[in-house]
Amino acid sequence: MKFQYRYFGHSGALQTPTSTALQFAPDTLRAPVHFIGEVNRHLPFREGMSALHDVVVGDLRFQPRDKSAYLEWLASQEGELLAQYMARSDELKARMAPLREELDVLRQRKSAMLQPFYRAQKRYFDHLYKVNREAWFVLDPVITVHPDRVFFECFSQDESSYGMFSCGHEVFDRVSDHAFGTTNVDYSESLYDEFQKIRDYKATRLAIDPGGFQVQSGNDPAFHEPKIEVPDSWVRGFLQVSSAMLLPAHRLQLHPMDVHNICLVLRRRKERAGPRSLRFILRPGQPVRILFEPWGHELVCPRSSHDAPADIDIRVWGRRRLLQLERLVPVAQGFTVHLLGTGMPSFWVARLPDMEFTLGLSGWTANDWSRNGHFELLQPRHDVDQDSLLRVFAALGERWRATTAELAAATGLSPLTVESALGGYVQAGRVVYDIAHGVWRLRELSREPLPMERLRHASPEEAAAAELVQAGRLKDTKVEARADGGLLLSGLCGTKSSRQYQVRLQLDADQRVATGECQCDHFIRLRMTKGPCEHMLALRLATASAALALGTTAGAPTPATDSEERTASIG
Repeated sequence: MKFQYRYFGHSGALQTPTSTALQFAPDTLRAPVHFIGEVNRHLPFREGMSALHDVVVGDLRFQPRDKSAYLEWLASQEGELLAQYMARSDELKARMAPLREELDVLRQRKSAMLQPFYRAQKRYFDHLYKVNREAWFVLDPVITVHPDRVFFECFSQDESSYGMFSCGHEVFDRVSDHAFGTTNVDYSESLYDEFQKIRDYKATRLAIDPGGFQVQSGNDPAFHEPKIEVPDSWVRGFLQVSSAMLLPAHRLQLHPMDVHNICLVLRRRKERAGPRSLRFILRPGQPVRILFEPWGHELVCPRSSHDAPADIDIRVWGRRRLLQLERLVPVAQGFTVHLLGTGMPSFWVARLPDMEFTLGLSGWTANDWSRNGHFELLQPRHDVDQDSLLRVFAALGERWRATTAELAAATGLSPLTVESALGGYVQAGRVVYDIAHGVWRLRELSREPLPMERLRHASPEEAAAAELVQAGRLKDTKVEARADGGLLLSGLCGTKSSRQYQVRLQLDADQRVATGECQCDHFIRLRMTKGPCEHMLALRLATASAALALGTTAGAPTPATDSEERTASIG
């Protein structure tokens, strides 16, 4: 998938003894988006931007050892080893001795002649590593300007971490010029270095420069147009994050020192064997306890709280990615953690003064957002007509941000229809869910519509489920209403090999998948850590109309209107 940008100049910074001016060059091929203001909370802003940078360059994938030197030595010794193996008599060894000495001399002369080349090659690879670190900013960071906030979004190199840094307009003084919307900005490693020079005693000005939009000549030499080939997985991962944010979760409130202690344990110890997980031990009326495996070290968080109604243990992996939050500890007022379940994604929201930093982590480092998580399949499944889709999007476009209840009231549609419509726009990259405030926000990820025909089939399970339904392999399907407003789906699902699986799905009051069971190998091995299996999806598709009718007559409760209650209903 190719993305093309057109920047007028480059992003940069102007440093003086009394001020810092940060100027971002926006993509002039997109609708004009600009913002100019003076930062009044210097250190939290600096640390938030630095944490965002740590997410972008983060790559915890396994890096194999470099064996090139050993292989080179082995190749150089191959002749000698072969000669020794083939030697059969002292006479042959005696004849080989002067030849070996001559060969050693030749090899020494060769090594001396190639030594400058080897040194230059090493310098080249060192330089290439630094250059590649910057080239790995696959898409330049996405910046969105809204009537209430300015927020930055990014993705990590290994596609397992998502970062959003959101600043309220209260963070800026003398906001002189702004236009709402979303754009990409020219970003570089050198600009990160300039962020480190922000100080409390120096005035800091942030400008998403509108100058490029005012230049009439497209041939101006200041324009540069990078073209970047982006893997589908990067875009698909971005779309998966908002889907995961909407899933039911347990909420934890942690003190900044709790996060500091987590980072301290990870800094002091290095695991040599598995399991490498954090086990959150939640007991009603008791503080959060965190068990570090495999060491058995337990951390008690006495100033924490949680909403678990019963005894629950949740394990998460890829814990070293939490070190990306380390810089935020001194300036954070608290952390809200959303745990979706064992082996499932988690979201860590750092609350700064008039700012929030959201770190979204996949189930574990190797389980990136794009390939192994199909969380949109757990969302409410409801067909929405084109007129309702346009009405929902127009209502959100007028407000830029809104809750489900606000959009339902504005459009006269049911909350289920609104959430289904918004879920479709999330997968199209046009809407994002802000978990820190519990609202939907308008955010166009790309200038042109994403190629949904390529992204729609990210899940082989969903394609297989559609085939099962079309082939009529679902039998004895039942839909039952539950006392809590949810639904219980059950049935028999046949396969091409004539096997039949007993399938059960439990939906909550908002038509989201709560739990499920199947007799297939996919569910036995993975449970729900990588989304529902094809048989569960087929059952849901086959019973969609009956479930919708029964859910409507049962009168499911309407979601809360304010952000706190909205977040509580999710968790």
